[in-house]
Amino acid sequence: MILPIGAAVAALFGVLLGAPTLKLRGDYLAIVTLGFGEIVRIFLNNLSRPVNITSGPQGIARIDPFKLGEFNFARLESFAGLEFSGPVKYYYLLLAVMLAVILVNLRLQNSRIGRAWEAIREDEIAARAMGINTRNLKLLAFAMGASFGGVAGGMFSAIQAFISPESFVLVESIMVVSMVVLGGMGNIWGVILGALLLSFTPEILRWTVEPVQEALFGRSLIEPEVIRMLLFGLALVLIMLFRPAGLLPSAVRKRELTEPAA
Repeated sequence: MILPIGAAVAALFGVLLGAPTLKLRGDYLAIVTLGFGEIVRIFLNNLSRPVNITSGPQGIARIDPFKLGEFNFARLESFAGLEFSGPVKYYYLLLAVMLAVILVNLRLQNSRIGRAWEAIREDEIAARAMGINTRNLKLLAFAMGASFGGVAGGMFSAIQAFISPESFVLVESIMVVSMVVLGGMGNIWGVILGALLLSFTPEILRWTVEPVQEALFGRSLIEPEVIRMLLFGLALVLIMLFRPAGLLPSAVRKRELTEPAA
């Protein structure tokens, strides 16, 4: 029951935070929403006095694991003669949730609401002139995006059994935006590609950079995290220069950026 409640609460706050930003567009909207995220993190980090609600920077511990009836995802369970550990069960659960979210987004993308969102993205004035209620649809977009975040946050807290404001620093938000920009805005499969690239690249760098530095210099001169951020910055600059629509852009955005105007 927690996941639907978390999605509903996140959708409510998505609307409350999105309402003041309805007149902003493009980069300004991204900057303001990132700023709101940092404000919320700092607010929750200090919400331990005078009434303790979040335990401040100590976070909330001993969160119950995910359960379906008597099936506990945190314990070692046997099914059909096979034993499944907690991480394995959580992997398949997350995979199922991810597929469900992708299916919902694909249906939304091809629906009347999705086409209206696309029209607002391309030209809000023209969309309003065509009779689209841009205010309500933009608030709906904020609510839908926040609800997916609420589901992800509920899953994250159940898997970790602990949650604190420090788990959601500004860098995490920037990483999510980078995944969208790198993969391709407006294309679900492009966003998935961007997420995979930015998720596996740090591990690959950790396995390769440190041994190479130790072999050449006898010690690690540059931390893999520093190299990772430099490569991310370089990748985003190159994407903006040579593939502004991303690695896998949507067909509409690709036509807009590559075909000459009639």
